[in-house]
Amino acid sequence: METFDLTDMKILRALQDDARLNTKEIAHKIGLSVTPTYERLKKIERSGVIRQYVTLLDAEKIGKALTVFCNVSLQLHSQKLIRQFETAIRKMEEVMECYHLAGTYDYMLKVAVADMKSYQYFLTNKLAAVENIAQVHSSFVMTPVKYTTSYPLDLSS
Repeated sequence: METFDLTDMKILRALQDDARLNTKEIAHKIGLSVTPTYERLKKIERSGVIRQYVTLLDAEKIGKALTVFCNVSLQLHSQKLIRQFETAIRKMEEVMECYHLAGTYDYMLKVAVADMKSYQYFLTNKLAAVENIAQVHSSFVMTPVKYTTSYPLDLSS
């Protein structure tokens, strides 16, 4: 694992807050000149800690007002069947996130759709078509209380 000092962490924090910042703007925010900021940013990018730069959209404004957390249990747990399930899930555009879990359920999916009718279609025509699913438990988001994509960074050094 790459080690980052306080200045690197400040760069990462600034980019988590706004990935559109250019090097000059980052330098101003962290109190460093442009050239060393640029060099540090390139070092951070080469380390792979920044996976990609993205734009976050407002789900309601693009017609994806219903968020569903869907817990899935598989019938059998062979490597082949697990790979088949994961491959099928990766192809479903409604699935925003998928986690393989330890515990009561095998997977948790975050699904974004327009409305209940759209979710019913997804569930019956896409998810139910995947082989080896034993159980599906859906929880519907009423109000998002906290949503962030930023990881907490230690800036106390």
